[in-house]
Amino acid sequence: MSEHRAKLIWTHDGSDFLAKGYSRNHRIEFPNGQSYAASSAVEYGGDAACVDPEATFTASLSSCHMLTFLALAAVKGFVVEHYEDDAVGTLAKNDQGRLAMTHVLLSPRIRFQGEAPDAATLATLHERAHRACFIANSVTTHVEVAH
Repeated sequence: MSEHRAKLIWTHDGSDFLAKGYSRNHRIEFPNGQSYAASSAVEYGGDAACVDPEATFTASLSSCHMLTFLALAAVKGFVVEHYEDDAVGTLAKNDQGRLAMTHVLLSPRIRFQGEAPDAATLATLHERAHRACFIANSVTTHVEVAH
């Protein structure tokens, strides 16, 4: 078991809070000194120059899948040279009629050094990576891997 921390910092900017005119911008900081500017999605009054939680959620699923895939590929003796994913997360109403991240499509493109797995082995690696991904195991969102 391990713990993972993030610090969120938001300060009222003096705007009319009760009229919902407040800034959605905030900062996310991590213990290693990394940080980023965050906001809500533009559709919800956010700042397009910042990262929104929905994009961060999508990126977390993509990153976890990749890291798990790399570990499995190494165990199977495949050397991954390059991994790229254009992940797309969909915010929509769920079965209860509430807005939720209902679907994330991962579209990894992988280049191998030397021998590459055949299509069936590649599909199996992705399926195993999805089943073992800590983040995917933590959410109810439908996560699909296009391969």
